[in-house]
Formats: sequence, C-alpha cells, structure tokens
Amino acid sequence: MERYEPLKIEQKWQKIWEETKPFKATEEPGKPKMMLAEMFPYPSGAGLHVGHVRNFTIVDVLTRFYTQQGLNVLRPFGYDTFGLPAENYAIKTGTAPQDVTKTNIANFRKQAKRLGYAIDWDREINTSDPEYYKWTQWCFLQLYKKGLAYQKESYQWWCPEDQTVLANEQVENGKCWRCSHEVEKKKMKQWFFKITEYADELLEEIDSLEWPEKIKTMQKNWIGRSVGAEIDFEVAGGAPHITVFTTRPDTIYGATFLVVAPEYTALDSLLTDDTREKVLDYKATALKKSEIERQENKEKTGVFTGSYAINPATKEKIPIWVADYVLAGYGTGAIMAVPAMDDRDHEFAEKFDLPIVETELCDRDLFGTPKVTYRMRDWLISRQRYWGCPIPIAYDKDGNPHPIPEDQLPVLIPEVDDYKPDNSGRSALAKAKDWLKVTINGEEMTRETDTLDGYACSSWYLWRYASPHDIEAAWDQDAIKYWEPVDYYCGGDHAVAHLLYIRFWCKFFADEGFLPFREPIKRLLYNGYINAPDGKKMSKSKGNVIDPLDVINDGYGADTLRTYEMFIGPYDMDAAWDPRSVGGVYRFLNRCWTLAFATEYNRTDKTINIRHKTIKKVTEDIHRYNFNTAVAALMEYVNELYKSGATEEDVIALAKLLKPFAPHLASEMLEKLSANDEWPQWDEKYLVSDTVEIVVQINGKLRAKLTVNTDDLNDEKKITDLALADEKVQKYTKSGIKKTIFVPKAKLLNIVI
Repeated sequence: MERYEPLKIEQKWQKIWEETKPFKATEEPGKPKMMLAEMFPYPSGAGLHVGHVRNFTIVDVLTRFYTQQGLNVLRPFGYDTFGLPAENYAIKTGTAPQDVTKTNIANFRKQAKRLGYAIDWDREINTSDPEYYKWTQWCFLQLYKKGLAYQKESYQWWCPEDQTVLANEQVENGKCWRCSHEVEKKKMKQWFFKITEYADELLEEIDSLEWPEKIKTMQKNWIGRSVGAEIDFEVAGGAPHITVFTTRPDTIYGATFLVVAPEYTALDSLLTDDTREKVLDYKATALKKSEIERQENKEKTGVFTGSYAINPATKEKIPIWVADYVLAGYGTGAIMAVPAMDDRDHEFAEKFDLPIVETELCDRDLFGTPKVTYRMRDWLISRQRYWGCPIPIAYDKDGNPHPIPEDQLPVLIPEVDDYKPDNSGRSALAKAKDWLKVTINGEEMTRETDTLDGYACSSWYLWRYASPHDIEAAWDQDAIKYWEPVDYYCGGDHAVAHLLYIRFWCKFFADEGFLPFREPIKRLLYNGYINAPDGKKMSKSKGNVIDPLDVINDGYGADTLRTYEMFIGPYDMDAAWDPRSVGGVYRFLNRCWTLAFATEYNRTDKTINIRHKTIKKVTEDIHRYNFNTAVAALMEYVNELYKSGATEEDVIALAKLLKPFAPHLASEMLEKLSANDEWPQWDEKYLVSDTVEIVVQINGKLRAKLTVNTDDLNDEKKITDLALADEKVQKYTKSGIKKTIFVPKAKLLNIVI
C-alpha cells in the first residue's frame, strides 16, 4: 500500500483544479444558486495566518457542501488593499504601495491555492486596481448628487504620526489603531456620508436579519435611537440660548443645572474672565480622551463656565457647567441635569455640591419640541493619505467643490517620489503638481487631495463580484439579480461599522434603482479567533503567530490544517491552538486513507445503520454550522468501520462526507473508488436502532450505562436485573438497596441505596 503523503496528493489536485477550473461559476437561470464570501482580507506582507484559515475554511466547507448538493455555487475572492500599512511602508522604504500590494497579493493567492480553496479565480478583485476604484468613485458621485456626500468642519481625531484623521472606531485607548501613537483632536473640514438619513430603516430591519444576536445587538446600540424633545434654555446676560435634548422632558422641574460638552460650539460665549483659562485647560484635556473613555470614566470631572441659564419651568437661574461625559455629537451637545432622576447627574451634583431637587413629573408636551436623535454619527470618510481611492472632487478658485465628470473617471493615483504628507497635513497627492490641475467645463480647478477611507471600497465589493470585469457599469443588473444578495457572509472582525456601511449603501443604491434588494447579506457567520497555545491573542510583536504554510510543509498538509480548524471547537467561539490535536487530526486522515487503499471490503453490509446515521448527522451539522461535531461524527464513523469492517459503499460515503473538510484526500479516495462526489442521502428506515442505551444512576449520580434490545425497553425487571449484575453498579450497592425507579421514556433507571 502507498502511504498517505499529503503534500504529494495536494499538489496533484491543486494542479488539476488550476487547469480544469471546476469552481468557475456562470449564471444558469432556473438553477438554484448559492453565493458565499468572506470579509475582505488585507494582504499584508506576512500573508495568511491561521485565523484567516479558520474564516476562509468555513466558507470553503459550505461552498463544497452546496456544490456537492447540486447547487450553482459562487465563491469569489478579493483584497482590501488601500490603507496605512502599505503607505507607512512606502514612507519608510521608498517602495511604491502599488508594488508592495502586488507582491502581497501574489503571496496571498499562492497560500489560498495551497489550502485548496474552491475559489472562482476569474472573479478576483483588488480595491486598488483602477478598474475597481473607478467605480468606487462613481459610487461617491451618486451619493454626492443626492446630498449624501457632503463637507463640514468639525473636531476630528488626528494621528500626528500617520498624519491623517481617524474615525471613532479607529481610536483605541486614546491611541491610533495602526501605529499606537497618541491621538489628538483637530478642527478640520472633512467629507462625510449621511448615513443618519437611513438610521430608522437600518434599525428597524435588524431583527429580520439571519445574523448572530450579539452582532444585531451591537448594531442597535451603535445606532442608539432615542425619542425625546429639544428644549430651549435662555442664558442670563444675553448669550445665545442653549438647546438641550432630553428623553425625559417631564422631569424639567427637577433640572438644577445644565452641562455642555467641551466641544460645544458656543462654549466661548459662556465664559467669563475668571473662568476662561480654567475651562479652556479642561477642554484641552478632555479632547485627548476618546468618547468611550469619557463615557466609561467613573470619576466625574467638570468646570463651571461662569454663566447661568433660566429653567423655563421654574424660572430659576441654574448654573451652566462643562463636563466630558457630555458628547458634542449626541443630541445638541448640551443636557439638562436632573440629579434626582439620573445617576450620572446625581454623581456630578454630589461631587460639586449642586442642588438635588425632588419634584413631581409634568406633562411631557408642556415644554420643548418632539425630537428623535441617534448615537450614530454621519460617516467620516476622508483621509489625508496617498494610498487610498482619490475623492472625485475639484475646487474652483473660490474654493467651491465640483464633482469630476463621470466620463473623466477614474481619477488615477499619480506616481510621486515622496509619500509623506506635506507640511500642512495634506496627503502626498498635494505634491503631484501636474495631477492637481484639472479642467472642468472649461474652468481650471484644483483636485481634492484627500482620499476615501478603505471602508468605502469595502461597502460595495460584494456587488462587484457579480461582474468583476465589467467596464460599462459597477455591476451588471442581470448578474446581480441572479447571484445576490449574498447567501453566506463570514468574518471575525468589523462587527459594526463595515456591516452598517454596506447596509447603508445597499439601501441607497436600491432607492436609486441600481439594486433589486435592500439588504445585502442573508446570513452572517461571525467566527471566533484562533489564539496562541497559551490562550493569548496571536501577534507578530509577541512572536506567537502560527504560519499555516509551516503546518502544511511540516508534512501535515492542508487537509489536516483545514479539518483541525473546523474540529477545534464551535466556529463562533475563540479557541487556542493545540499542536497535539493537529497530530490527532492527521492520524484520523491517515485512517481514512487506509480504509480506501488498504482494506478488503466486507461483502455483507453490517454497517448500513451507522452509515446512514452518519450521513444524516454530518448533513444536519453542516446546515447548523456545527462543523466541529460534523468532524467528530466522521471520526466515530471511521472507528466503527475499523471495528466492524467496511463495505466499499461505506468508504465512498466517507469520502463524500469528508470532501468539504479535506478535499484533496477525499478527491483521491473517490478517484480510487471510481465514484462521483455527489452528496450522499440517508434513508430513515436505517435510523431506527435495534438497541437503546439505559442510564443507571445511584442516588442520582451516573454510575453505569446499559445497552439493551429495543424490545426490552419496557421490561423493568429484566433491565433492573441487568443493572444489578453490572460490576460498576455492584460496587455501590453493597450496603443494600431501598428501591429502584425505572423511567422508560427517559431511558433511566435510578437505584436508591
């Protein structure tokens, strides 16, 4: 018998798949389809890691499973290539991001092929390819036409190291998520997408999504819809009135002070000569904190502005304070504090010795104007960096923005010698003097030097997969109608922002008549992380990253790695890498190989029941995404075949069930057995067992298990006698038996001693 040589087998089948393109998908009207995709990977120089392998293999198992069931399956692939890592590398080494990206993609592609993924490589896309980002720019222009892409000046997080603005979710513990440099707040004019226009629909449709509950809850919290009222408070001394948003206008009689955010636009008008320096110092300190830090800070801080407001209900003067637990972007950036009714206000009042007044509630409609507000802000999308999709806008001599005409797209990224931002904080695009000049309608203008955040590129790529090389449109309408929405989308990151953004764009383009659906993803699978053996998160800085190619090249092969990552635990839970279990999976695959290549098959079908039970178990487990228990069932099946002997039909069924997990080995087995890979079916008549298992408890504790004939299930005396004859039971019943209780339906015998 030839021994199992994974690398040899895998090389053979990967070559066959490369030449025959069995995963190439085409539209077949009338045939049921299935489209699956993983979240865009960023092709770093380090290549794939074992976390990617878990994510991608989940998609691959489902891809092969549904292909074997006869569906028309599309599983494309792509790369999210814009962003700071390639740009920072370019600044450091002088190597063009375009060149680095090309090299990294080649490495990712090679690794994915080594893993045997059933990818339609003709649908491979890359966000930094002009063929792709031309249409990202087109998407921007559609939003701009409808007023959903706009500019405004506001405080933004600024990373001095990377010289770019950051969105809230890109600031972690007051530091840049990329370089870990401390960030600061900077007032700048930036581009935004008006996602709040769709806030209600985004919120209302969450419950109907077939997504994990934890992800839906996170999205609801991010949107943060609040129903209340806006109330105007006059400011004593003539300063502009302060409008507050409150969800409890009925508590206004208990409002004993106002609190404004450090970024409050009219803060300066509230300051006096005595308070100005102290308030501005407090503001500077507050702006260094992230909003999460400000909200979670248990120690309340604040400064009196020196001004007073008039409570419109009581007509009393109440002090106006500034405190960082109030956020400028939520509501109006000002609140009325009712310390008798609100815990945060109560803590603040106690600390600064402010009045706490118990009062009765009033009619909610007596004061203020009804208002709905959201925690979610409009989407900040401009970045001061070179390596991004250029924003298709130019400015006339008066500084007014104008869209680049669609027939001038794409706005290409120019070549530059120096990738550092210029001294004013503009991206390196500002250094491309010839590129900056553009003529629109006969007028010379200056191009925008900001580029789009990478989230824009990944907000529509699922639709580009339908027709990735279309030069006439962002996506072909017939292809979109056939393939989409996506049936399965899998990822282990980007639980909130990316998923909200892609839903927002979907709804917008549906409104514009470009999409025939309003939700882009039918089912979302959110996988857990693969951690280092000690349970810590893998990172290059810790030196604990597991390279999948190391596992493959050590002799285990891709099939072992794939199967191990599906067996390691429930797909949606974190798991620690265990080298011993990798070896166990390798031995299991060896046993599968032996069954196919070194077994004299039984002539009588002794294992027909276990075969049909395994087919049902594995099928239903995959449908339920219980990949780990599906692999466990295959292991049990193999054990039974070794114990009882296997028929050729048993091994053919094994190979077919194994193929989603270990496609190379399974293909080799099926070739040897001259069998196709059509998914096997079970017959219910073989699922009825001739025996049942009875649990024996002694004083409520499990002590033994009995296997009895199904016909004897209701014979209490026979089952009791069998139990009392069992050595394990006898060990605990030497002191005597008070009584026995037998429950046939529960298959339970309880002995009381």
